[in-house]
Amino acid sequence: MFKQVCLAALAASLLAAAGPKVIAVDIDGVIHPITVDLLAHALDQAASQNAAAVLIRLNTPGGMLEATRQINEKIVASRVPVIAYVTPSGGRAASAGFFILEAADVAAMAPGTNTGASSPVALGGQMDETMRHKVENDAAAWLRSTVEKRGRNATLAETTIRQASSFTEKEALDQHLIDLIAPNEQKLFETLDGREITRFDGRKEVLHLSGAEVVPYQPTLRERIISAIADPNIGFILLVVGALGLYVEFTSPGLILPGVAGGILLLMGLSSLAVLPLNWVGVSLLLLGGALFILEAHYASHGVLGTGGTVAMVLGALMLVDGPPEMRIRLVTALSVSIPFAVITMFLLTLALRARRNKALTGGEGLLNEIGEARTTLAPAGKVFVHGEYWDAVSPVPVQPGEEVRVVAIEGLKLRVEPVRVEAKAVPQC
Repeated sequence: MFKQVCLAALAASLLAAAGPKVIAVDIDGVIHPITVDLLAHALDQAASQNAAAVLIRLNTPGGMLEATRQINEKIVASRVPVIAYVTPSGGRAASAGFFILEAADVAAMAPGTNTGASSPVALGGQMDETMRHKVENDAAAWLRSTVEKRGRNATLAETTIRQASSFTEKEALDQHLIDLIAPNEQKLFETLDGREITRFDGRKEVLHLSGAEVVPYQPTLRERIISAIADPNIGFILLVVGALGLYVEFTSPGLILPGVAGGILLLMGLSSLAVLPLNWVGVSLLLLGGALFILEAHYASHGVLGTGGTVAMVLGALMLVDGPPEMRIRLVTALSVSIPFAVITMFLLTLALRARRNKALTGGEGLLNEIGEARTTLAPAGKVFVHGEYWDAVSPVPVQPGEEVRVVAIEGLKLRVEPVRVEAKAVPQC
């Protein structure tokens, strides 16, 4: 019994000596569905390790509203207090980032940062007045409910949606949109140590962050791969290069490498774009572009079909992602990928079609209709000399050595020939 008490006391002292643990997760790009997975797993890790808090390092231009809503749901339901910190200096928590900042138990910013500008952006086109009011009212009500629950300035927060207002870190602190300004994480933890916060469910909790150990969240292999290719520009490049590799393999069977690499890149591109909302008009334009490239190789349109295919592909790329501007494919990417793809595809298609249309010049088929010379009597079988080679041949009529013959069929390794005899023309008599 005494031994067990000693061991328990030793374990408690070791834990106390180790200090509190804070799980840190970065949201430093466009917010999309994979961001939801990253944060959810970080919160789970913090709960399983009894961490003192979760630190969200925010530096984002915004992103998808639905993904942001899912992130906020996980933040307010977290067992572990969540600290949102806009960092580094020069960073921002714009648009959807402002929603995440306000949802956290503690909202902090580094000097030289800004936040706000949360007006919803139309997906795939302009919203009419009625739809715009509906979307704004829904987003404003959601933001008000979160900010009021956190005890911050809900009226001013709503102006980031209605008027696209933005604030520096000092303006946000002075007008009670955030809780503090901290130059670095160490100062942030020192300031928060011993502070009592009110959780979203109304519970009071005191933060103990003195000497906290910051443990970065380690994404899974899947999250690392998808995060690396989550940029729609990279996804589009992978998709196009993969399709080109598969086409090269189909037109030149046996190369193997283009087919394998193309298949891998195509699947990676599809997985990258699968997490994003796609506009089916953009998808249709990409398919139309491919069809026009094929037609250009079949018909002499003097480049009209190929040009149309390139334009369709560029427009399809620009319209492919049905999301805010930060998530769409850039014009420079669309042009730099579509134009070389169009040129290479039409060139390869033209070569393939010409090869199919040209008459075979080698092998058995290259001998059809060739003129040769009988080297032995064909009655009906014998030897002929055709195309620089000696062949066994048969003729339906006798042929004498030295006579010219024409190849009319090939039967295995034997030719079927017929004599070439010029009939004398009738000469008129006086």
